[in-house]
Amino acid sequence: MLAHIIQTLPQVIVDGLTLGVVYAVVAIGYTMVYGILELINFAHGEIFMSGAFIGTTVLLILSSVGFLSSVPAILAFIIIIVIASIATGFLGMGIERVAYRPLRNAPKLITLITAIGVSFLLQDIVRFIAELKTGNYIVSAPSLFNEKIHLKTSSILPQFGDALFKSSFLVVLIVAIIMLIVLDFFVNRTKWGMAMRAVAQDRETASLMSINVNKVISVTFFVGSALGGATGVLFMVQYGSIDPYIGFILGIKAFTAAVLGGIGNIRGAMVGGLLIGLLEMFAAANLSTITHGAFGAEYKDIFAFAILIAVLIFKPEGLFGKAVVEKV
Repeated sequence: MLAHIIQTLPQVIVDGLTLGVVYAVVAIGYTMVYGILELINFAHGEIFMSGAFIGTTVLLILSSVGFLSSVPAILAFIIIIVIASIATGFLGMGIERVAYRPLRNAPKLITLITAIGVSFLLQDIVRFIAELKTGNYIVSAPSLFNEKIHLKTSSILPQFGDALFKSSFLVVLIVAIIMLIVLDFFVNRTKWGMAMRAVAQDRETASLMSINVNKVISVTFFVGSALGGATGVLFMVQYGSIDPYIGFILGIKAFTAAVLGGIGNIRGAMVGGLLIGLLEMFAAANLSTITHGAFGAEYKDIFAFAILIAVLIFKPEGLFGKAVVEKV
């Protein structure tokens, strides 16, 4: 059993990092909104899904006019991810303005139910449009990065097996890391980031110091949603096939990653996403071996939710969060 686990470890790390960076970037959207509004934006998974569909639509249009054959794949990818990011950024701002801002002083349960309602609404709108245009709500996108890369780790360490991945893995990993670094710089080194942190700490005091709270919240939704949409494009590029429901389970797991890292902590969300991705791929590769066939790879989702329950029981503030004493 141990030999099999070690043998598959390189492939597990490759697949886990691919999935983990997707969880990490989506988790940041949850944690940014919660840090400022203390709202769990359960529609964020559907913004991720919308980004995947917008990116696929742009990719299909570029392919139909012959643009893909005349330019490098990386240039087409940049165009697609920029368009999807901007579109989902404005979608997030619109959702905040229409669905959340009127309920800002309402009980938190009402805004939570509203977020769930927006989630189902986006699912059905995207499904209707997809079926109207293609006759099927499951859409396959043309592949941009097909080259297979063989990582021969066995030649260096004989006890490990080799890893095989598409060139899209490198694109997804590099772009996601760039987004995480840029976001960390934006939040911690810019005036807008300082304003966001001030509003998160004390909204009333921030407004008294001439910070436009509504504008800061709108920018937060734009940035978080743009990142979510860009991540949807990364998912589409890596996995090829998308449907209106990919955002639901992935969004729940990204929320788990945010809780694991410490909800409201951006760097914690990054670490939580990577951990969830690696643990899930480890379970998919080795669960059958560990349980002697009692559980197969399809039970890998249990890992994410078991982690969520354990964190909420033993360390509800998360790995990097801080316990807050509520004054009464």
